[in-house]
Amino acid sequence: MSIKLIADSGSTKTEWCLIKGKNKKKFQTQGISPYFLKENQIVEILTKELFGKVKSTLPDEIFYYGTGCSNATNVKILKNALKVVFPKSKIHVDHDLMGAAKALCGNKKGIACILGTGSNSCFFNGKKIVKNSPGLGYVLGDEGSGTYLGKKVIQYYLYETFEPDLMDRFKAKYNTSSIEILDAVYKHPLPNRYLAGFTGFLVENRGHYMIENIIEDGLNDFFFNHIYKYRESWTLPIHFVGSVAYGFKDVLKSLCDSYELQLGTVLKSPMEGLIRFHQ
Repeated sequence: MSIKLIADSGSTKTEWCLIKGKNKKKFQTQGISPYFLKENQIVEILTKELFGKVKSTLPDEIFYYGTGCSNATNVKILKNALKVVFPKSKIHVDHDLMGAAKALCGNKKGIACILGTGSNSCFFNGKKIVKNSPGLGYVLGDEGSGTYLGKKVIQYYLYETFEPDLMDRFKAKYNTSSIEILDAVYKHPLPNRYLAGFTGFLVENRGHYMIENIIEDGLNDFFFNHIYKYRESWTLPIHFVGSVAYGFKDVLKSLCDSYELQLGTVLKSPMEGLIRFHQ
């Protein structure tokens, strides 16, 4: 019986599932992005946070879907790191968008979108990704993502655009200063993860018109810059995965209705869909 280890890795966290027949064991480690981490750092994370949990049942095959794995250099970094920790396993590395497409669409056609710390989208024909709207990363793109929305929250706070009650709520929740915020964004590692953390403020203050505007505008930017670019989006279901998509699915439904698009599945995490696909 083949033992499979599936990974769904974003910038913030990595979900793992070990499958042996009908038995499943799930684990979580920190996010692994080859844009921010060197090979030896990835090996260290895998050794410290994962290996001890699976060493009694080592996988025959590893299916790793991760952020940043759309280019050959990053795929090589991940494969090498996984090979150090799991030298006898057969290793497959693909990007998180392919993982999302398989989890959301199975073997059917559809538009698959990721709205988590970052954002991405594609047209999946049931076997492979045929079209992909270019992802420009958190500095130039990532519309609709946690980073994008968190950036808006910070702007509203630092520019004092928020109404006084929201300014007070922000100060009470985060107890930070403009100097600390700017240092975290421009001097510290993983600024995208830091910015995405501020989406919690949006979740806690739903109903305030300023909060609703930030959410709707941010998600609308994703529709306009990405979903609109696929002519298939007018005839196929549009599926979403990720913490932002799941948290604000009411806004996604509203936008789909207003644009006469068909909202498909909305998942918090691709893992359940990936387990179904690989089982």
